[in-house]
Amino acid sequence: MFKEARLMFIYTETSLHAGSGTSLGVIDLPIQREKYTDYPVLQASGIKGAVRDWFETNNSSEKQKIELIFGPDTIGGGEAFSGAATFTDGRLLLFPVRSMKGVFAYTTSCFALNRLRRDLTMSKATNVNWNIPQEPKDNQVWGIKESGLCEDGKVLLEEYAFDFLGNNNDVKTIAAWLSQNAFPNGPEYQFWKEKVKTDLLILPEDAFKDFVKLSTEVQARIKINNETKTAASGALFYEETLTPDTLLYSVVMANDPFKDEGNRPNGLKNANDVMTFINKLNGNRAQFGGDTTIGRGIVNIQFFNGGNTQQNNSTSNNGGNK
Repeated sequence: MFKEARLMFIYTETSLHAGSGTSLGVIDLPIQREKYTDYPVLQASGIKGAVRDWFETNNSSEKQKIELIFGPDTIGGGEAFSGAATFTDGRLLLFPVRSMKGVFAYTTSCFALNRLRRDLTMSKATNVNWNIPQEPKDNQVWGIKESGLCEDGKVLLEEYAFDFLGNNNDVKTIAAWLSQNAFPNGPEYQFWKEKVKTDLLILPEDAFKDFVKLSTEVQARIKINNETKTAASGALFYEETLTPDTLLYSVVMANDPFKDEGNRPNGLKNANDVMTFINKLNGNRAQFGGDTTIGRGIVNIQFFNGGNTQQNNSTSNNGGNK
């Protein structure tokens, strides 16, 4: 088993397209989804590649450490060995849904929260002090009494109305925990950290699944013929993206580097050093998925400081660590 593990929260600041290839449906380029839930997902290989790219861009002088952590480039006959870091798929936790009041709500479900609790255990977190309420009925949502989403006991999400249940303290505790631990700590996030403390909703499972399947962004992409100023032949397609203000997470695990201890570079002797190195990403922005040249996939990373690794106290370039 892995010697170190931590939870990495991924907050989308722009639309994110982690593509699953072409489709025969209405959407030409759909996003990646889990087979059994239909939830959007970021495949682990894409997360690992994006994180590696961030380190190669921002820590280019530490190529040996990067190769030991993420694996070597074997093109050209280089030595092949396993990297010391492992990433799980990026699972969905909070999904923004348009609301008649309050612009949008952060929505989740008991299923998504139970998976988070299980993955927090995998990451060896110990200071998780919230309980998950019983799933609401089909026409109800759990919320927070102080929420601005409710009017006359109802919450209107897209075109669907739900009875608002704002008398469960567990929801308020979960929202406060997420605000403190899952959202980035830069001053530009203060508004969002306060919003989730009042505008978190726990939906029935089927309603949440419908929203995450049907309320993603679908945008038309087109190429214009410079001579005719009309759409180029065959150049119109529809692309699906995750919306901004979506929260996902991945479990990052580490073992000792592959090489014998005497051949490991200073600062990368064991699994704890591997996790400390990866923690440099904490509080920083990275770019995941495709369409990087049109600004998609910009995310902010926040590590949960509840695992068994000492926190890196260095200051990041946009708000610092927790």
